[in-house]
Amino acid sequence: MEYKIIRLVIKAPFGDTVNTVYPTLLWDEKNIVLVDCGFIGSLTTIEKELAQYGLTVKQLTGLVLTHHDHDHMGAAAALKRVNPNLKIYSSPEEAPYISAQDKPLRLKQAEELQETLPPDQQDFGRAFCDMLRRVEPVPVDDFLNDSDKMDWCGGCRIIATPGHTPGHISLFLEKDSIVITGDAMALEEGRPVIANPQFTLDLNQAENSLNKLLSLKANAYYCYHGGVYGKELPR
Repeated sequence: MEYKIIRLVIKAPFGDTVNTVYPTLLWDEKNIVLVDCGFIGSLTTIEKELAQYGLTVKQLTGLVLTHHDHDHMGAAAALKRVNPNLKIYSSPEEAPYISAQDKPLRLKQAEELQETLPPDQQDFGRAFCDMLRRVEPVPVDDFLNDSDKMDWCGGCRIIATPGHTPGHISLFLEKDSIVITGDAMALEEGRPVIANPQFTLDLNQAENSLNKLLSLKANAYYCYHGGVYGKELPR
């Protein structure tokens, strides 16, 4: 085996809808790295997804968190409990929120928004804030900075893509020209867009980051929300 780049599928109910997200698995002869890990309670789904490829959580060598958000790191602490050797990666800017040294910016934003919500949205707002508070922190073992090169899957370059959050990162697998976008880019009706602009902390930065990724003219963009833009590798 040389390597595989695999899109996993995680679904979770929220209110009257079902949310679907797509973590990415980078699997080569030395590394089995998961990029983002879904919602609180997603551990069982991750185990089932990995089992399709003959893998277990205990075989994972790394978990990259593109940023702090409930749907990207909700299962991180649970994964670490099952696999204490799992190495957690993030940007240095996001690490204080991921490890709970600082209050998460998404929670601060949600609490401020709660004060302005109309009465018919108050219950939803409270539930959202409660969910954010339930995200378990996890210590970050290693920082990923802009332009860092990792040896994953033939070579992986880290790209700083701030906007959605200040320290958001994306990954560029140069050999196959594949970008793992995190929330720097989402797909809506097959079109690249800014993910959740109403929750984006800096829209100008987010637009610049989206344009930066599109300027790479990659063969495929693996979007956490929406799926693949371009040509997905066979799984």
